[in-house]
Amino acid sequence: MPLALVQRCNPVLALYVALAMGAAWSLPFLRLAPNRLLTGEAVYLGDVLLQHGGQGNWALLLALAVWLSMAMGWPKNRVIQTGVVLAMACCLAGAWSLAGHFASSATPADNVHARTALGSGFWTLCALAWLAALDAIHRLHLSTLRRLLLQGALWLPLLLSLNEGQHLSIAKEYANHRDVLVPALLRHLHIVLLAVVPALGLGLLLAWRMTKTPPLRTAVFPVLNVIQTIPSIAVFGLLMGPLAWLATQWPSLGRAGISGVGMAPAVLALLMYALLPIARSALAGLEQVPQDTVHAARAMGMSQRQVFLQVELPLAWPVLLIGLRTALVQTIGLAAVSALVGAGGLGQIMFDGLYSAANELVMLGVIPIVLLATLADTLFKVLGALMRTPTR
Repeated sequence: MPLALVQRCNPVLALYVALAMGAAWSLPFLRLAPNRLLTGEAVYLGDVLLQHGGQGNWALLLALAVWLSMAMGWPKNRVIQTGVVLAMACCLAGAWSLAGHFASSATPADNVHARTALGSGFWTLCALAWLAALDAIHRLHLSTLRRLLLQGALWLPLLLSLNEGQHLSIAKEYANHRDVLVPALLRHLHIVLLAVVPALGLGLLLAWRMTKTPPLRTAVFPVLNVIQTIPSIAVFGLLMGPLAWLATQWPSLGRAGISGVGMAPAVLALLMYALLPIARSALAGLEQVPQDTVHAARAMGMSQRQVFLQVELPLAWPVLLIGLRTALVQTIGLAAVSALVGAGGLGQIMFDGLYSAANELVMLGVIPIVLLATLADTLFKVLGALMRTPTR
């Protein structure tokens, strides 16, 4: 290989190409099984491309050609980099469409229990396509808002082609559990809000008090740090006994929903986990507020509460937003484990799939959690970018 070509080579994308080609021909793209409980027979991408033609072929071949050209370092202008992003988006949609069309022809019409499941090769190719697109977006050096908009555009071809995969196993699981998926999603959001909103208020109060009493932070943060090191399942278990005892001693608490299982231990444990990032970022934000501004507000006759709400909190909000974003994304993920103590939510669907050895049902519970966390992270990035944008 010429030296100039080696110097122009994109090593990151070249690695993605090598991994993608290895996954395409060595990992099963799909799995055909007589029912949802069996692993089934592996079907590789080469077999799917030979047996089934269609638009999915062209999308995948186009994406592979773009990968190879960009890995070799050609070309590097912004228009072509944007084309790479769109090609990766078409790769996601093409892989889904190809899998869906193959499933529709491979699934026997007289066997309602037959399943065509997505294999590890499919998930690997989609993950590599996503990473390649993110690498191309990073090289465009866009502003935060434009970068987020372009990342959102990656999902449009896939969303438009969702109907193509109605014969896949994960689509059948969705059809069978559609009536419980929306309530589980709402329950999951309920748990998250009940944990994060009080944690925000308590974290702000702790941070404000620590600015007035510096020794307090040496007592609070070690405790919060220790809580972060305890596995979530262990925290849920530790809270079940005391909460059950409280419900027994004071029946009014039990009637209010406080018990050893259910929402109470889940919300309390998640609140404890969310406190550290919120309190730490709130303290950092309050400490960077200029003291001259605070003194000027007090000289104007503002009370201590007015200074905090109208001066310190608005100035500390951009830094606080970082901790709130971390706490929210963390809580969305940890809320899935709360299903083990009877809190419900999307974690219940995930564990139902684990107990019945139905991988597609597990994915049906996991994918909404990932999308919720991604959406929350994106919204906070947009808010942060808007707050940094200078007003005219």
